[in-house]
Amino acid sequence: MSRLKTLRAYVDAELNKMESADKRNGAVNHLYGVSLAATMIAKKRGLDPELAAMAAMMHDLAAYKSGSYDDHAHRGAALAREILGELELTDTAETDLICSAIYHHDDKLVVDGPMDEVLKDADVIHHCMNDLSKEVKDKEKARFEALCREFGM
Repeated sequence: MSRLKTLRAYVDAELNKMESADKRNGAVNHLYGVSLAATMIAKKRGLDPELAAMAAMMHDLAAYKSGSYDDHAHRGAALAREILGELELTDTAETDLICSAIYHHDDKLVVDGPMDEVLKDADVIHHCMNDLSKEVKDKEKARFEALCREFGM
């Protein structure tokens, strides 16, 4: 089984522990949607699409497991490091890259490393494109507009 499939099976098992079917379905929709967007963005920018997809699959997992978004990006990076260590899917450099992206993904107004930016952008694409009736959040507007230009939308 590929590394991404192994990680998805792990994440699916964690999400299946959520009691609320609505919250569980929302979590699955968001993690898989961001993962697909991250894969496409990374591929376009010449970065590793598999690592981008793996980061996206875990980026909000700490929030879903705890039910709280308080400091979820930083807690999520620590959780991702534990998961990747347990599953032995990545080397140290890959783990650091994934965890950095998760750690920084909520800082939408700051520019970080290339893989960090892939995850931020994938998260914004999913937030903005998943429900077109919702207004784009102020902290995501500039990033979303830049993505629309980048992708000719």
